[in-house]
Amino acid sequence: MNAQSNTSKGIFFIICSAFFFALMAVFVRLAGDIHFIQKAFFRNAVAFIIALAGTIRDARINGRQTIKIPKGAMLFLFLRAIAGSIGVFGNFYAIDRILLADAAILNKMAPFFTIIFCYIILKEKIKPVPLVCIIIAFLGSILIVKPSFNFTLMIPTLTAFMGGVGAGLAYASIRKLSYLKCNGKIIILFFSAFSMMLSVPYMITNFNPMTLRQTLMLLCAGACAAGGQFSITAAYYHAPASKISIYDYSQILFSTLFGLVFFGQFPDWLSLAGYIIIISMAVVNYIYTHRNNEDESSNCAES
Repeated sequence: MNAQSNTSKGIFFIICSAFFFALMAVFVRLAGDIHFIQKAFFRNAVAFIIALAGTIRDARINGRQTIKIPKGAMLFLFLRAIAGSIGVFGNFYAIDRILLADAAILNKMAPFFTIIFCYIILKEKIKPVPLVCIIIAFLGSILIVKPSFNFTLMIPTLTAFMGGVGAGLAYASIRKLSYLKCNGKIIILFFSAFSMMLSVPYMITNFNPMTLRQTLMLLCAGACAAGGQFSITAAYYHAPASKISIYDYSQILFSTLFGLVFFGQFPDWLSLAGYIIIISMAVVNYIYTHRNNEDESSNCAES
């Protein structure tokens, strides 16, 4: 019953994160002609302030004067921060240059890479069906990237794809940190601070003055990003990627809707075919994993 409850919570939180991240992309694009690194700085600054306030509050409630980091967690905090920064920068670069839905679906290659990185980091086995799903989903992503001899046109989609790889490693690191009992607010605080530090050199040398409207848009983007971060952290804290990752694809629906409403965007047929392939593989992987877990549970009960 407890496991079922945790899975339900994980599903709820991952759908919340999908909505927040899709809305974040809208505000990022509405902010206009500002360098993506500057946009990423504001996105992380808001999340940092919220996480810092929450961490200080928790420390006071528990009567501690220092932030406690579990033994062995520092390595994975850095890994989550580095991978997460790659994910954020890659996604923000792509948002301004390609369709919101394209950027979202390439970023949503992350659950497949989460499975791969969970195998590497946590030794969670990859069975034949999930492995085939990963390979076919990768082929589906090629329809969205649309490889060509004009590398300049491919850069935004390739960057979005690499952002998905980074996000996958970040989520696997969160899963490892959950086993180490590392507080979710500390994970977000560490990542946000690290990513902000990466942005500081650019901010010092190339800061773009912003209008009040642009500032408000980026603050809204930061608030949505914080909501998405807290939600995704809570999701992978409550349940393994194999049980909830399928629901992360609800962001594609949100992104397609927002892109159509706010920017009049609609994907071409190749991209739509890529969406269908990737989401179909996610569904197949989810059904297989769900049935496999049920079979294992029944076998354990019988024995």
